Order: sequence, then structure tokens, then C-alpha cells
Amino acid sequence: MKTNEGGLDRLLRVAVGIGVLALAFVGPRTPLGYLGLVPLLTGAIGYCPLYAILKINTCGLKRAS
Repeated sequence: MKTNEGGLDRLLRVAVGIGVLALAFVGPRTPLGYLGLVPLLTGAIGYCPLYAILKINTCGLKRAS
């Protein structure tokens, strides 16, 4: 599994994930808030399966190996 998310993408996913997850504990306290785990986890590990399927990579420049 190679990283396919750039720094800004990861930061936004973590922020959105925390915000949506907060809905499960404060505010309307809806179980749908647990959907915030998806962007939170993908942002934390830097890999998005949907990006892989669609061949999207927001990492920027690729390193020579």
C-alpha cells in the first residue's frame, strides 16, 4: 500500500473526520457521526482505496527509487 494522499489532503481529511465524529458525541448525537472514522483513518494512514481505484494521487512529486 503506497501513500496516495498529499499533506493538505491528509490534514483536511483528519479535520473533517474529527468534526463529523464529534456529531456522535455532541450536538445532535446521531450514530451517523461514526462515519467520520472513514476520513479520519484514511487521513491518518495516507491511503485512500477510492483514490487507488480512480488512479488519483495527491502526493505531488514522486520520489525516484
